[in-house]
Amino acid sequence: MLLSKGFEVEVYSGTSQGDIVGLSDKIVAALNRFVREPDSRNVEYTTAPLCRYEQLLCELVLPRLQLRQYIKTLGDYTLIPGSTLSLGNSDRFYRSDPSNPYHDYIQNTYGTNIVTASIHINIGIGDPEVLMRANRLIRMEAPLFLALSASSPFLDGRVTGFHSTRWQQFPKTPTHVPLFESHGHFIQWTGEQIAKGTMQNVRHLWSAVRPNGDRRPYDINRLELRICDLIIDPIALLAVTALLEARIWQLMEDPSLDPLIQSELPASTRAEDLLAIADANEAAVARDSLDAELRHWQDGRTISAREWIEILYQEVTPLAKKRAFSCFLSPIKKILRVGNEAQQWLKLYAGGREIRSIILQAMQEMVETERELEDQLCQQLVA
Repeated sequence: MLLSKGFEVEVYSGTSQGDIVGLSDKIVAALNRFVREPDSRNVEYTTAPLCRYEQLLCELVLPRLQLRQYIKTLGDYTLIPGSTLSLGNSDRFYRSDPSNPYHDYIQNTYGTNIVTASIHINIGIGDPEVLMRANRLIRMEAPLFLALSASSPFLDGRVTGFHSTRWQQFPKTPTHVPLFESHGHFIQWTGEQIAKGTMQNVRHLWSAVRPNGDRRPYDINRLELRICDLIIDPIALLAVTALLEARIWQLMEDPSLDPLIQSELPASTRAEDLLAIADANEAAVARDSLDAELRHWQDGRTISAREWIEILYQEVTPLAKKRAFSCFLSPIKKILRVGNEAQQWLKLYAGGREIRSIILQAMQEMVETERELEDQLCQQLVA
């Protein structure tokens, strides 16, 4: 038996020349499973929580095919890869719902820093205290998942100096989020933030990872990893998800992996020291992704993101084999070998390619991947 998994997928719409254009009002009105974001240039769909990776692949690809087919009826429109406004217009906010007061707050407080595209990965964990323990571990290792997924080296037609410009600019809110020691701590802290106004509602917790549920903070049943840039290749996304699930299974089998227990940092300052390491590692990975030099939460040693991921991959592979999902984990090795999307794009740029040309090539690769997967999925459904 595997843990349940679901995705929240944000993606940009735009022209066949790569310019991002807001269509979310029309998309949401026409297609059932899509919801609008505050800015109309991106739209989100959510997959049902499923355990089997094969089913997840269908759930990821089929809505995207439906979306692509629909926006073609509106004009020369398609889907645009990347997690930032790569080719321009970050100076203006295009409201998707001008009458929404929460959107008023978001626009006035954050501006276009929140007009990004990303993947949120949800993993089902029924026991609240196990969920809080997983939240602590993945909070410390979330930078590794950003390193695998970075896809936003461009903004407004220029190279920014970051592999994940999205996470570098995204307004993590509140600015200080503790390592929650228990479910009770999470409930108490959330209430305090709403009372102080640092959170507008229970959804207004924008950190790398958070406990989630239908009546949070009281009823929580899943871990939501929010740090990842948009991963347009569904096979790569399933690999990142498999690494996350395997790491959680490892923690469930060995609760001492909890950073509050296993870290060798001084006990008196451990919680705050761990937060400082997590924040510094997130910043380093936003800049250099797989090449970032990080500090390990366990003993404070320096280690590259790529080396750390390789170690985790070796550790969790036997567990993934035992639970029969190692084939979905194995593409991690390819990402480590060829680089994430941001690194591949920057390599093309260094070779003399223009940014628009790079985005257009990625758009074509996105279409080809979908077409191949559609053929495979259709064959499976017929079989």
